[in-house]
Amino acid sequence: MTTNRRASLDEIRAFHARMMAVASNSADERLERIFELVPREAFLGPGPWQIKVNRRYVETPSADPCYVYQNVLVALDVTKGINNGEPFLHAALIGAAAPKPGEMVIHVGAGTGYYTALLAMLVLPNGHVQAFEIDRRLADRARENLEPFEGVALTNDDATALPMPNANLVYVSAGVFALPAHWLEALLPGGRIIFPWQANKRTGLAVLITRTPAGYEARPLMPAWFIPCVGASDSAECSKLPSAADAWSIRSVWLTRDRSPDGTAVAIYKDLWFSSADCQNF
Repeated sequence: MTTNRRASLDEIRAFHARMMAVASNSADERLERIFELVPREAFLGPGPWQIKVNRRYVETPSADPCYVYQNVLVALDVTKGINNGEPFLHAALIGAAAPKPGEMVIHVGAGTGYYTALLAMLVLPNGHVQAFEIDRRLADRARENLEPFEGVALTNDDATALPMPNANLVYVSAGVFALPAHWLEALLPGGRIIFPWQANKRTGLAVLITRTPAGYEARPLMPAWFIPCVGASDSAECSKLPSAADAWSIRSVWLTRDRSPDGTAVAIYKDLWFSSADCQNF
């Protein structure tokens, strides 16, 4: 005989974690448990919360955390349009980026720290996350939220203007128009950068770049739109804007100082360019 008992918060969080693990498209067996252990509501401020639906915000009926364990954007600052990002999208990005124990991760656009915390858990033991958040109020909240997590440092500053430490992974949570060259230069051999590329006004896609012996391999992943990244959204940096088809065709990226743009170039910026050719073919 069944009853109409409501699921407990633990059950709701566990099912959400299972969905996140599936959404990651990853075989990493740690993911489900880590998604379950890090409570999303702890990073959102007190409820009720504002959930974004299309271009409007809807307030949850109460401060019951069950409402945030959906695939929804939750407002961090309604006036600025800053949200805690869509869980399934971030799960897919994390799965593609594949953080490993002991790695050094840079997180650009930490918000209030939820996805920073997940990254920190995934690089345990002996890993480290250097997070950047340009908004002072959000950075203050993130610093407090991340106190229980090991190996995390947070800087309230512009990650596009500061030197970056060498890293295995750069995880970007803001829309990038012109990728800063020094983010690529920070990658260690085998290092990855995953970021939402605003290729043109109508085309946004997540891109994974991996540093290989032959060069920087680029792989488009999925559609993705994020709030613009301050310092990396200047259209004057671009001398060749890609079409949607061109953006999805990229296979490598080159620093201009290492190789001048050629006939395979589909997007050209001040310091780097994207090519439709595999880096092994050069």
